[in-house]
Amino acid sequence: MRPRNGPFRPEAPVVAEIAAGTVLVRAGPPPSTLLLHHREEDRWCLPKGHVDPGESLGATALRETTEETGLRALRLGPEIAEVTHRFYVAKRRTNVVKITVYFLAFTEEASPTPEALFDRAEWVPLGEAPARVPYENDRRVLRAAEAALTAR
Repeated sequence: MRPRNGPFRPEAPVVAEIAAGTVLVRAGPPPSTLLLHHREEDRWCLPKGHVDPGESLGATALRETTEETGLRALRLGPEIAEVTHRFYVAKRRTNVVKITVYFLAFTEEASPTPEALFDRAEWVPLGEAPARVPYENDRRVLRAAEAALTAR
């Protein structure tokens, strides 16, 4: 996996970005979640994306999940985690502080059609999913989803 961005640059301007995503769950047993494999970065990830102007976080989470997975019969659940990270985007010469809010989401659909950014999508038992993602933030989100499902 090759990194896209680097550490903050003290001389560069800073912009804030807001995103929303889901841990999409399909009933089990055991319950499984859909992971997407990012083609260029060779990594597994969760569906997420930027909030459009005037859009709610919940609407963004559902829209981005539909766009990235091709699945349409989705039901939004509760908010489960918030992730904040910061990085420098050399192409834009800008520091970014990005906040992503994650929700549980549910579907009965089984056959995703990932958008071109991803070369595959796979349903993974929720308890096994944290071992598949490369970033601790994503592992934390997946553990929060599992805890929220257990509490239900």
